[in-house]
Parts: sequence; C-alpha cells; structure tokens
Amino acid sequence: MLKLHHLVNSRSQRILWLLEELGLDYELAVYPRDPKTNFAPPELKAIHPLGKSPVLEDGGRVLAESGAIIDSVVRRHGQGRLAPPLDSAEYDTYVHWMHYAEGSAMVPILLGVYVGRLGEAGAPLQPRISGELRNHLGYISGALEGRDYLVGNTFSAADIQMSFVLEAARASGALEAFPNLGAYLDRLHARPAYQRAIQRGGPVNLGGQGRR
Repeated sequence: MLKLHHLVNSRSQRILWLLEELGLDYELAVYPRDPKTNFAPPELKAIHPLGKSPVLEDGGRVLAESGAIIDSVVRRHGQGRLAPPLDSAEYDTYVHWMHYAEGSAMVPILLGVYVGRLGEAGAPLQPRISGELRNHLGYISGALEGRDYLVGNTFSAADIQMSFVLEAARASGALEAFPNLGAYLDRLHARPAYQRAIQRGGPVNLGGQGRR
C-alpha cells in the first residue's frame, strides 16, 4: 500500500493528484502547517530527515522530492500511463520538463519569496528576479504555443510536475502577461483527478492573487 505524507498547501498536492490520475489505492496522512511559522510540523522529521513534504512510502521505501516520487510511481505503477515510451522521440522532452520545473523554473519564484522578506534591503534585486521569472514564463509559453500539453500534446506526468510552478506564478500575478499559461493551468484544474485531489488534500492557496 502506498502512503502519502501530505503537507497542506504545498508541492505534495502534485503527488496526490498523480495518485488520483492513476487510480491507485493509497493511504493519505495530512499534516497542517504551523500557524505561526507556516512551516511543516516536526512530525514529518520522523518520516524523513528533511522534515518536508511530499514523502511517499512505497513497499518499505521512503521517497522524497516530487520529481523522484513522480518518476518512481509512473515507472512502478503507471502501466505505461502518463509518460511516453522510453524509446520514443518525446521521452527526452518529458524528462526535460520533469527536471526543469524544480531545477530552473522555481528558482526565481523562490528567490522572489525570500528576497521579498528582506523588505527594502532586497529591493535592488527584485527587478533582476522579476526579469528572470518573465524569461522562464516566456519559455514555457512558447513551448505551449499551439498545443494543450507539454509533451506530444498529450497529458503526462510532466504537466503535473510543472503545475506548481504556474500555481506559484499565478499567485504572484506573473501569469497575467501570459494568457495561454493561465488557460493551460485552468485546463489542468478542470481534470476530474485534480478535483478529487483537491477534495482530499485541500486547495492550493499560495497567497497574493491565489488561483482562480
């Protein structure tokens, strides 16, 4: 039995959504955020040394990191779903988006959050951070030009992995300049499995403008 340790309003929403898309049986352990710090509770440290979510237990293994969890679940339990065949032309594109989401696209978003907490001391860095975020959103927007999804115009786990980037960008107001990215995120939200994940794990609300 799979067991997902899910921190509310976090990246682990992607894993919950993945499990729902694949129709897998799983146990869900939900953890609230600390009301003062907004951090994960210390109980998650007992599951994994980083004390963060998502964490997935699968057959005696404890997996952390969204991309690694998604890759493992799709390989072990997907039965060919949500990823292109390994020998296909689309597979390298799929791997690119799976790594790009956290390795590149989330970097300016996180920098914006942390530098924003510095107030006036961080103000000189904000134009550079905003410019880098627009650069990444423009890249994603171009990749979606004329298509509904990122890989072979077919919904895949890469879309699930990329979704949190756009959730965060929408919360900051950065998606307003990229209407096709807003439409793409709305398509993802409309999927029945996404709606089931929201019902089980709670909505994603990252502050600012939030999600529509």
